[in-house]
Amino acid sequence: MKGAAVTTLEAAQSAGTKVPAAARTVAVLQALAKAGAPITATALSAKVGVPRSSIYQLLEVLEASGFVIHFADQSRWGLGVAAFELGSAYLRHDPLERIARPILLRLARQTERDIDAVAQLGILHGAETLYLLKELPSHPITVVSEVGVRLPAHLTASGRALLAQLPATQVRAIYGKTAELVNRTGLGPKTARELSATLATESKLGFAFEQGHVTEGYSSLAAAAKNHWGIPVAAFALTFRTEDAPEPTRLAMAQKVVAAALELSKRLGAK
Repeated sequence: MKGAAVTTLEAAQSAGTKVPAAARTVAVLQALAKAGAPITATALSAKVGVPRSSIYQLLEVLEASGFVIHFADQSRWGLGVAAFELGSAYLRHDPLERIARPILLRLARQTERDIDAVAQLGILHGAETLYLLKELPSHPITVVSEVGVRLPAHLTASGRALLAQLPATQVRAIYGKTAELVNRTGLGPKTARELSATLATESKLGFAFEQGHVTEGYSSLAAAAKNHWGIPVAAFALTFRTEDAPEPTRLAMAQKVVAAALELSKRLGAK
């Protein structure tokens, strides 16, 4: 084991663990998370300083429990849905909400100067958007995305803002080989291929926009915040009556949610 190649493993061992297998497992998961995209077992072996034979044994166990996924056609390994759900479970706890709440409140107050809009914070939970926080404008409007509510991620601006920042292979791992996606109003991506095209566009824009995909007559804009590993962890969204927001207003709102997401990213240690 040499230099930087064992940094992750040494960090796990220095934490006080006396179980080498556990330290190696943590090191593998951390290395896959930092890689940002699926990598080969050989590359993973070099990153954590563990022989390939041991890496394969660890990967097989982690794959069986859903923590990693094997892309056989590419001979690569990536984080699985179980790892994603574990991270999402952590993010539902107080630290994220405590940090994001004042940013969300400011976003709501700034926006209501021009338009009545509900400001929300959401995270991904598998293929769903889970809403953690909500701030109403002075003149409340009714939305279905209440705190604790889950909605199909591919239909919500929050969900798509997060999905658009994930590697394409991770999105495929979440949706599998689904032929048709859930639909609510007849609008929005109907297949995984349509979703992929939509995410590519929204990734370039830096924010997501849905018009009537969740509720007829309502639209949402959202932008994703990232943590210190560059992984998208939560999204700020503004939901409003479509008729109240001409294009110039929507563009101004998009700038506000992007700014809010950038601020949260900085507070989470993103570079």
